[in-house]
Amino acid sequence: MARNDSVQVGRLLQPDFFNTEKPDKYHQKWEADYFLSSPGTSNSEAPLKRETYKLQQTKCDSCPDLTLCCFLEDLKTITKIKRILGPLEFSSRHAVLIDVFTFNGAGGIVPQPGRDKWSSNYVKLPCSPSSVLYSNSTPKQEMRWSVISKQLKRLVEKKTVNAEDVEKAIMKYNPKYRGQWSFDALKEFVEWAARMKINVGGLFQKIAALALKLPEYVMKDIPLLQRGKAASITLSQVQISCLLANAFFCTFPHRNTTISKSEYHNYPTINFNRLFEDRSVRKLEKLKAIMHYFQVVTDDKIQLDGLVTFERRCLPDTDTNVQIWKRCKEKMNMLYVSSYGTIEDEGIGMLQVDFANSLLGGGVLSSGLVQEEILFLVNPELIVSRLFTEKLQDNECVVVTGVQQFSTYSGFGDSFRWERPYQDPTGRDRWARRQRQILAIDALNFDHKWKQYNMRMVARELNKAYCGFKSQGEEPDIATGKWGCGAFNGDSQLKAMIQLMAAARARRGLAFFTFSDEVLEHGLKQTYSLLRKKGTTVGELFELLVDYCAIQQASGTFNVELFDYIRTRLPSSDKLSKSLL
Repeated sequence: MARNDSVQVGRLLQPDFFNTEKPDKYHQKWEADYFLSSPGTSNSEAPLKRETYKLQQTKCDSCPDLTLCCFLEDLKTITKIKRILGPLEFSSRHAVLIDVFTFNGAGGIVPQPGRDKWSSNYVKLPCSPSSVLYSNSTPKQEMRWSVISKQLKRLVEKKTVNAEDVEKAIMKYNPKYRGQWSFDALKEFVEWAARMKINVGGLFQKIAALALKLPEYVMKDIPLLQRGKAASITLSQVQISCLLANAFFCTFPHRNTTISKSEYHNYPTINFNRLFEDRSVRKLEKLKAIMHYFQVVTDDKIQLDGLVTFERRCLPDTDTNVQIWKRCKEKMNMLYVSSYGTIEDEGIGMLQVDFANSLLGGGVLSSGLVQEEILFLVNPELIVSRLFTEKLQDNECVVVTGVQQFSTYSGFGDSFRWERPYQDPTGRDRWARRQRQILAIDALNFDHKWKQYNMRMVARELNKAYCGFKSQGEEPDIATGKWGCGAFNGDSQLKAMIQLMAAARARRGLAFFTFSDEVLEHGLKQTYSLLRKKGTTVGELFELLVDYCAIQQASGTFNVELFDYIRTRLPSSDKLSKSLL
């Protein structure tokens, strides 16, 4: 897989403590100790708190004059804003899977009673009476949940459970795929666990027991977050863990194929069968992260007492008109730029951008391992969004509030490594949600780089970013980076300007992490400072992009970089230091 440089995971400045280049014996013991440590905490010491310091200087290292970029602490985080939440309520556009009256009263989290709805507008649950299994040997149909329950109970009651037992159980209620599905990656994980002396068989049993509680934990129908409809779903962390346990055992009906005429072809996959196939280093590290999550959520000593909200937002046609961008009088808002740090660490408490696939999670349940997939692995509760979120359209995004981070990691792609448990320090809001917000916006994938220098494409990206950045009341500022670059062939300078414009229109500040790209960091600081000094509006910058794209299309050589072009069109005044240009 080609590297997607929109990944913020090149942690090149990690302390030696995160270095995986350790002698084999030491590394094996070190790795096992952390996997076996008390869930939610690291073994011998608390999760490493990297010493924070002001990397963002008011002076560029290579130029003596002041830039106009802000400090990171100048930007608003969730803890800095006065956000007033009313009582938790359900509505026609907000499905709540817990009893809101109990929650708003005593503060307890109990499932909301309801009834099963087997229709195209709702998740088809494996425990539904309408979910049946047809046998090839007899014309008789069987309740699918009866078969699932029987197999999972057998696993729970066995003395020992291995990968072959898991495979045998899954294939009993997925007979159509016998001979097609492979469990090689899962078997490799079990082999690794055996070398580390980890009782993974006992964990399999705990996951099976959790999956069996589905009828008890999820009593109300789950609506699909369908395209063109703004809506949200709030679930408890316990409900999410139960749904993911069922995904682990591949119990969800009608979700094993994505061919064009299949019922859920426009949805991501949710069953874990593709994660289990084809052994590789990537799959092994993914399974370490996933299995650590299950280790935590199945631990009797750990109480999951939070909620998570998944919200699909749609930008109305009235907000996407190109004339609005041309006439926009907003000027550039606050900007922090750094080649050091990551969205999830330094951007904690801000709206954190997920460089998403239009099918949320991308290749998290297969071989993908760039920014979005890694985000889903260290925050596994995000994976449940794949169960009910239809493919995003050009004017849509998803905002997730409340997920918990369970792991730390290093690397990306083939160098990705699960590192250790993470004790999430974030507080909770009135709805018991973690004070973490993640924004999923999907950039266009250009097979040829020149195709992006087209104002129709630029307008699409502006509207996509604005859909996610648009405020709904007082909200934190935004942490982002090289969205849609790398494998998607996005021009990092153009994408930076697009996000800067969208944030300005939304009247929100931006923290931009270039992921070790010091050239981009320096250029963005210079260009932003010039735009601020000149008082350039979003509309004026839009017209510059119109001219720039026309030149790029006409020349066909693409030798002129956007930052250079802007500096040419906005020459410095006497008051603006030449060192910024």
